[in-house]
Amino acid sequence: MTAWDDLTGQEAAIAALQDAAADPEAMTHSWLITGPPGSGRSNLAFAFATALLQGSAPSEAEAQRTAAQVAARTHPDLAVLATDRVIIAIEEVRQLVAQSQFSPSVAPYRVIVIEDADRMTERTSNVLLKALEEPPPRTVWILCAPSAADLIPTIRSRVRTVRLRVPSVAEVAALLVRRDGVEPVLAERAARESQTHIGMALRLATDAEARERRSRTLELALGVQSVSGAVLAAERLVAIATDDAKAFTAEREEEERAAALRSLGIEPGASVPMGLRASLKALEEDQKRRATRSVRDGLDRVLVDLMSLYRDVLLLQLGAGVELVNEAIRGELESAARAGHPEQSLAALDAVALARRRIEGNTPPALALEAMLITASGRVPALGSPS
Repeated sequence: MTAWDDLTGQEAAIAALQDAAADPEAMTHSWLITGPPGSGRSNLAFAFATALLQGSAPSEAEAQRTAAQVAARTHPDLAVLATDRVIIAIEEVRQLVAQSQFSPSVAPYRVIVIEDADRMTERTSNVLLKALEEPPPRTVWILCAPSAADLIPTIRSRVRTVRLRVPSVAEVAALLVRRDGVEPVLAERAARESQTHIGMALRLATDAEARERRSRTLELALGVQSVSGAVLAAERLVAIATDDAKAFTAEREEEERAAALRSLGIEPGASVPMGLRASLKALEEDQKRRATRSVRDGLDRVLVDLMSLYRDVLLLQLGAGVELVNEAIRGELESAARAGHPEQSLAALDAVALARRRIEGNTPPALALEAMLITASGRVPALGSPS
């Protein structure tokens, strides 16, 4: 099994990167992998990094050792920048730029991967730009972003772009069955309800609590019958998103704290000496910043699920005859479709999109969700965009 096997539905992109890794003379030293959330951008980036670092490995054992090091992010010639915060810090990029100037120690290339490159501010992007303009001969940059438009034009002009397509429900379900041993029926439902977001599909397929939180989200939206009901539902949706974010990060944070204590030589349950508390304080601050981003991502997942709900209702009202995302609750969706009309469903979809923009612009989530649910329930006309 190779690093490429974790990818699905991206044959053209895989072929392009495999050809590049096999031909040093035609190798481009700056790459941008774009695609919608869950399409496998990061997986493809690390599969490409593995192929570059392996080079013409003299033995299968050495190739496997390199692949394991990349998977653990411990390869000496691999540098990775991934952030769970709202933006990538400029100092983080400066450190990568400094690392990029060194020759590789054991591999044919030094590979630097920046996940979520769209989270760089313009000032931070300009720091990276200087490194992309004159890259060392054996350094390869691999950037990941939803779209090329998310990066400044001067960076776009200096990278070779590989675009990923949205995989099908069948492709994602097959991957879950093959790679993760998920039961086929559950894999198909998870792939459909995640809208083929590979990471979210895996979570829905393996986490019963995540499936329950999603079900409650749809039930709350379908149950709104009044303005007061919208207010209460909005509060509950914020709580669901917060709980989802905590569940997503709690295990990781505990592992990070345990690892930090081990590195400081502190036994589990023992008190932390005063002189070492600053180290743990820095970790806690970083986890708090990450929690802010995680809650925002949780809210966005709630809104994506609600968009799928109103989309399904609209399709039923129009008699489109296409597959529903939420096929498991078709009966409830048909009742909602009969009770409303297409114009109301279109207004609901617009309201969800507006709520996403408002939350991204730091509007209090409860207020944004209240306005969205009031519009979606047909209690007021669609709200216009803020000035």
